[in-house]
Amino acid sequence: MKKVIAFIILIFLLLPIELVAQKFQRKDSLIGSITKERVWWDLLHYDIEVKVDIDNKSISGTNVIQYRVIDASSVIQIDLQSPMKISIIRQDGEFLAYKREHSAYFIKLKKDQQPGSIQELSIEFEGVPREAQNPPWDGGFVWKRDENQKPFVANANQSIGSSSWLPSKDIPYDEPDHGMDMQITSKGDLKSVSNGRLIDSKLNKDGTTTYHWKVTNPINGYGINMNIGDYTHFSEIYKGKNGPLDLDYYVLSYNIDKAKEQFKQVPKMLEAFEYWFGPYPFYEDGYKLVEAPYLGMEHQSSVTYGNGYQNGYLGGDLSDTGNGLKFDFIIIHESGHEWFANSITNYDVADMWIHESFTTYSEVLYLDYHFGTASGNSYLKGYRSRTMNTSPIIGTYEVNQRGSGDMYIKGAAMIHTLRQIINDDEQFRALLRAINKEYFHQTVSSQQLENYIMEQTGLELKGFFDQYLRSTKIPLFQHKIKNGTLSYRFKNIVNDFKIPVRTFIDGKEVWLNPTKKWQKYPLIKKEVKFSLDDNFYINVSN
Repeated sequence: MKKVIAFIILIFLLLPIELVAQKFQRKDSLIGSITKERVWWDLLHYDIEVKVDIDNKSISGTNVIQYRVIDASSVIQIDLQSPMKISIIRQDGEFLAYKREHSAYFIKLKKDQQPGSIQELSIEFEGVPREAQNPPWDGGFVWKRDENQKPFVANANQSIGSSSWLPSKDIPYDEPDHGMDMQITSKGDLKSVSNGRLIDSKLNKDGTTTYHWKVTNPINGYGINMNIGDYTHFSEIYKGKNGPLDLDYYVLSYNIDKAKEQFKQVPKMLEAFEYWFGPYPFYEDGYKLVEAPYLGMEHQSSVTYGNGYQNGYLGGDLSDTGNGLKFDFIIIHESGHEWFANSITNYDVADMWIHESFTTYSEVLYLDYHFGTASGNSYLKGYRSRTMNTSPIIGTYEVNQRGSGDMYIKGAAMIHTLRQIINDDEQFRALLRAINKEYFHQTVSSQQLENYIMEQTGLELKGFFDQYLRSTKIPLFQHKIKNGTLSYRFKNIVNDFKIPVRTFIDGKEVWLNPTKKWQKYPLIKKEVKFSLDDNFYINVSN
């Protein structure tokens, strides 16, 4: 339970720390905005070769970046954070000069960049990458040893980005359209696992082994992952919506029996999420669950797992209702990100609620599908009591600043409230599937998604989204009953907040449309039992 409490403190106290300092600097704009050195080219493919020196906790390698020229320019921005450094940059065999400013390398190109042409940039890099202190939230590399004292290495870079170790275009709006190739070389007695499918492995003359992995779909930068360990592999085929889906599992050799039992939840997860969201987004690249030396993360087609082969979150129930112990939190939550984060990616990290709110709600939908709607509802209501409401869910744009940690639970409660407003689970499910079809393998802004939801539902929800995403106010439904009349109104709301609410009068369902002004509803008798449906994320008072 102490670990569960630590997790909650981390989400709600650590993440909002980013919101305290509102004085942004140029380094924030360099990483968080679409600079003129980024906007003129479209990222197509990464071809990455990396050697991992486990004993010295260092890496070196090459990234060949393929791109399409949109508008002619002579300076390109590539990102790499200290203490990593770029050693050589070439284009068509010619060495290129650069100027470094914070994590941005501004590279002077010699070759004419003709619009429409396909170009490549070869970048050699090396160094001791940042070591994660509390992965995955405090990102970086993790250098540990397993129970047999064999090396157990991984990276997790959601909070700090791919440029913490890899020279890349480290901004979410542009992903490599044609995926990536990743070749990892490390000690010969260990297996190296990355995103996508294994192409081949080879033993080198120096005793190291190189594993070549290939991703064919676009991939978000922070989802690029490598794992090195004494892995055992097993697999199965899932008969999914788009045909046979390869499921591959890489676990430490002594955990295989536990993994074969616990990972039975993976097909159940896919069954539920393909029902609610539509087909798994990466059939071409397959699905992997990979044991990692930290809790876990949503690396695309290579979900990492470190939940101890137990249900709940490290064995605890985040909802305190018992429902959180009906599933393995990491398997369900991090796999939900395949739809929301990896297929549908925020255009700017300020809109990371798109990743975390929908994925947190996927936990509710998993319970709903396998254990019934009441189980999902109970879980959500228990979970949402942890909301802090200290700062808005949406952060500041163009400075690499995400919003409050409330994007997880409060965001899920907002989506649950929307589901109640729609009041038709088939229509709600159709909306989720439409979102995944419309923005399949794309980046999207909050405003785009909000507009799309309003268009699909026919509901005016501007005030609704402003209330839950852009303010810390929780709507208050005030009511009083006197002389056979129910008086009611909304308080603590933003302008334009106006939604219908489901109430119960003596057990009978009655829909009301509160505003800031008091309204009246005639009752059949003077004394009645009145309640507002607590599936709405709305406070209630007399």
